[in-house]
Amino acid sequence: MTLRNRLPAFIADHYEVHEWRHASAILAHDFPDEWRDIIDVLTSFRLKREWIEVGGGNKSRVSAFIDGFLATRGWRERQFRTGIVVDDLMKESPTHKVDCFKRGIGLEIEWNNKDPFYDRDLNNFRLLFDLRALSVGVIVTRADELQQIFRQLGRGSSYGESTTHMSKLLPRIEGGGGAGCPLLVFGITKALYLDTGGHVEQRV
Repeated sequence: MTLRNRLPAFIADHYEVHEWRHASAILAHDFPDEWRDIIDVLTSFRLKREWIEVGGGNKSRVSAFIDGFLATRGWRERQFRTGIVVDDLMKESPTHKVDCFKRGIGLEIEWNNKDPFYDRDLNNFRLLFDLRALSVGVIVTRADELQQIFRQLGRGSSYGESTTHMSKLLPRIEGGGGAGCPLLVFGITKALYLDTGGHVEQRV
């Protein structure tokens, strides 16, 4: 079964999706509850015009929606204490926090950070996978095509070339940034855009 076959029609039609090392198969077969949570939050999500027009402060409205939804399903922000033991001497090697974590599945939301945040996420996933603390890493980010909407709303400069979008992420993964960690990536597309009139833009 392919990735496309595992995805509900809504997800396949409204997100740009990529996977590595059979991430969707692992989720669907070994972590069905977490897989359902991810599908449910992405199905519920809409990109509202006011979320783009007004800055989100420390946390974007996109991240707040996804975090909040998953929190009701038992997902939590998580930081692991890790270290290296040399001759009985422990040297701390802390990982970065994972935005949303549940039962070995980590999900990061990269809506409008500087693109080096992808390096941090992938390195974190790689390390935690190698330590057997993580089974699959998931990243929710934005598809490149949203730039057209940002420009139309006069917000193009706030979502610049050096910020997190799909074409900045894929080369990092293809270049081995996640090493052996199974990865699943979802890009928010124009099909999810909801303007103030309550209309969801449809693909043509």
